[in-house]
Amino acid sequence: MLLCLAFSNKFTTPLYLEVPKGWPKPHYDFKKNPLTEEGFQLGRHLFYDPIMSRDSTISCQSCHLQQTGFTHVDHPLSHGIDGKIGTRNSLALINLAWSKDFMWDGGVNNLEVQPINPITNPLEMDEKLENVIAKLQRSAKYRVLFTKAFGDEKITSQRILKALAQFTVMLTSSNSKYDKVMRKEETFAANEQHGYELFKTHCAVCHTEPLFNHTKFEKNGLTIDETLNDFGRIKITNKSEDNLRFKVPTLRNIQFTFPYMHDGRFKTLTEVIKHYNSLGHDKSLPKELAKPMNLSDNDRVDLVAFLLTLTDKEFLFNKRFGFPKE
Repeated sequence: MLLCLAFSNKFTTPLYLEVPKGWPKPHYDFKKNPLTEEGFQLGRHLFYDPIMSRDSTISCQSCHLQQTGFTHVDHPLSHGIDGKIGTRNSLALINLAWSKDFMWDGGVNNLEVQPINPITNPLEMDEKLENVIAKLQRSAKYRVLFTKAFGDEKITSQRILKALAQFTVMLTSSNSKYDKVMRKEETFAANEQHGYELFKTHCAVCHTEPLFNHTKFEKNGLTIDETLNDFGRIKITNKSEDNLRFKVPTLRNIQFTFPYMHDGRFKTLTEVIKHYNSLGHDKSLPKELAKPMNLSDNDRVDLVAFLLTLTDKEFLFNKRFGFPKE
């Protein structure tokens, strides 16, 4: 197993991100934000604390629940302050060390900058960073936590963002049944194996193993939601070819990260597969989707059976990633 080493100073405890055998090198630059146990714990407290929002009602965890792969459930679009409804389904926070771009449209390309969006978004936390700093400075708990992580009580936006990144970059999922099969510790059932073959034929180009996502943005044949009028990545690049292109999300823990798609329009994996199975002959789509899949009912069932092998309960219930009780 490879280890991604982060260096610490004399006041902190070095922390290590384990890179599973056969996985690519993480994209995240650990040299610019060395991982420490103290930084991780500070980020963990910040992640779960509603103090980050204007009226202290919304935390990062409000839209990113651990037991559902660090995303939300029960509603298609994220919910924020004062009961306001967002414009997109929240993405799962899984294996972020390997991500180059964040948000459905790739509007952020740095994990340390990403939290600024939900904190300042009027539909989410609706707060200003300077107000967050002021509130944290008034907290004896946080003065202690910042001292442990950075050597003194000084609280800055940079330190807040670095600590949050130290927590979220450690949210790695690599111990599903799929992983155990790849390590030859277990074997697929017959229907799971058939589903895996179907997956490799029809899905793997965009949802590439072992991370089951892609660094590109793709069209997936969804009709435009005329209420949201979300045209995807074109909003960021202003390039016509990026119209209706969205980030390819990871399929890890997909069993629990419903609803699906950028607007949360599908509640079940069966609905998702039926959508892709209905496509074909649309030259604007990736060639794998432009060609009819022609999946039978049994094929669809087996494909779902394989997707369920991507569930990593060790990750979903890892107390280290949960609400800090101390």
